[in-house]
Amino acid sequence: MAKRPTSFDIAQLAGVSQPTVSRALRGVKSVNAQTRARIEAIAHSLHYAVDKHASSLRSQASNTLALLFFEETADEDATINPFFLSMLGSITRASARAGYDLLISFQQLSGDWHVDYQDSHKADGIILLGYGDYEAYRARLDHLAEQGTHVVRWGAVGTGPAGITVGSDNRGGGAQATAHLIAQGRRRIAFLGSADSRYPELEERHRGYGDALAQAGLVADPALRVDAITSEEAGVEAVATLKARGAVYDAIFAASDSIAIGAMRALAAEGRSIPGDVAVVGFDDIPSASLTTPPLSTVAQDTRQAGALLVSTLLGQLRGAAITPPPLPTRLIARASSGA
Repeated sequence: MAKRPTSFDIAQLAGVSQPTVSRALRGVKSVNAQTRARIEAIAHSLHYAVDKHASSLRSQASNTLALLFFEETADEDATINPFFLSMLGSITRASARAGYDLLISFQQLSGDWHVDYQDSHKADGIILLGYGDYEAYRARLDHLAEQGTHVVRWGAVGTGPAGITVGSDNRGGGAQATAHLIAQGRRRIAFLGSADSRYPELEERHRGYGDALAQAGLVADPALRVDAITSEEAGVEAVATLKARGAVYDAIFAASDSIAIGAMRALAAEGRSIPGDVAVVGFDDIPSASLTTPPLSTVAQDTRQAGALLVSTLLGQLRGAAITPPPLPTRLIARASSGA
């Protein structure tokens, strides 16, 4: 008897993956029309019939959502940004209210997490949390979207495939922080944080910084901008860079609280008072921001609403609605580090 054709045979003839064949024959809209037509024609020529019972078992919902935290460096001592950990409670509660279990995993951005979760049926959808080099993982996001995987990420709204990004008003928050420093009489304001497309959230905060300077009739000095990733060590190094440049500044707007806390440590080591010599504002309002000496002024993101919105956006995808919500508003919290 001739061997019964399989979906793997069709995949080989069509030049696509077996999961793509499976989705095409189930009528999933994420497979483009031309590819689906080619797959259907090959299936017809092989007299291939979909096993509806097996297909039903494979597509059965797991009632589980996967939450992937990304470590931002490949170092063994890499830690998760505290800002994202603060979302965990609201994501867990929102998932439970919707009747879903939550599978939590820690991943390296450079790993093959997108392959593992795409076809393993571990979860019905994926929530991605973590800053990092966006250019390094955007191809994985595109791949997931093309394959019809349900995924939503925290990031700069307007980046990534349509309908999968939830985020805050980073530009508005950056303008709030800088305008606050200007209102305290500061005119030489340094910006610590990456300001390019690899880190779109931080880039938007830098744009807000520029907006507020321009609004006040001030010109951004390139010598006062130092690239820094979201870590305390990066904040320490950024202050050392400003010193090496001989830069004159009376304030710092750091693109994250972690950077700001590291910068405050470095300023204290130099014998500079905060806010007397240098006023400091961060971004995120992580739990330790109010515990620094002096307490850190910062721009707060609503982690409770953020977590709930990530879950509701993902569940909307599962129901066939891919809608990107507008950016969440931010709020300045003025504490002693900025002279408030």
